[in-house]
Amino acid sequence: MDLKITTLAERPELAGALGEMPDTWPAFVLEDLVGWANFPRIATEFPEFVLVATDSGGAVVARGYSVPFALGAPGRGRLPEGGWDQVLLWAFSDLRHGRTPDTVSAIEITVATGRLGQGISGRMVAAMRDNARRLRFRELVAPVRPSAKHAEPTVPMEEYARRVRDEDGLPYDPWLRVHVRAGGVIEGVAPVSMTVSGPLDRWREWTGLPFDTEGPVEVAGALVPVHCSPAHGYAVYVEPNVWVRHRTD
Repeated sequence: MDLKITTLAERPELAGALGEMPDTWPAFVLEDLVGWANFPRIATEFPEFVLVATDSGGAVVARGYSVPFALGAPGRGRLPEGGWDQVLLWAFSDLRHGRTPDTVSAIEITVATGRLGQGISGRMVAAMRDNARRLRFRELVAPVRPSAKHAEPTVPMEEYARRVRDEDGLPYDPWLRVHVRAGGVIEGVAPVSMTVSGPLDRWREWTGLPFDTEGPVEVAGALVPVHCSPAHGYAVYVEPNVWVRHRTD
């Protein structure tokens, strides 16, 4: 496929089209409060870390968001158990306090609905790594949301992330497999990478499920069950992700 992949800094006129690109994210995932407060800021404050892919007709077919942060800052030093949420908080804290970043973290790579299965995701991973290299970073990390994990919500993420195929030893999960084929190395699990909490009526709105029984509830698109507490009127989803490291040199 003839793709043109550039940064949003190079093509700011595509900012609106990025947000309008059709995708398949579950509604509840967009309710993570850390993401809700910080994700929209990436395009305006880190446009050189935002990738946009267009086809030969100029249509936006994929987007990639990343952020720079100081992994080597005091009190850090290793990839956080807080995963996606934590790197977003670190990135904007570092920006506010003038800390020099040393690492880039992927935040999202999404291919437009109808363009899946065309090899675009792998090209976006490579482009994000190359962009980090261009910006003189030695490493791209990614809190990966395994694409097939939702089909096995009760399997622990640590077990799932280490599962490989017999025929080639590559990860069982398709999205993890894309990262490993691109040179990434699975480092471990971020057990509390994203948290979505809300009253039961909101969960019913997001999922169409009754949320009237105490305990775990399996929700379409969720990587692990949602904990429901009718007695207290709320439900909480804590999503684990998988940390993958990509060297840029």
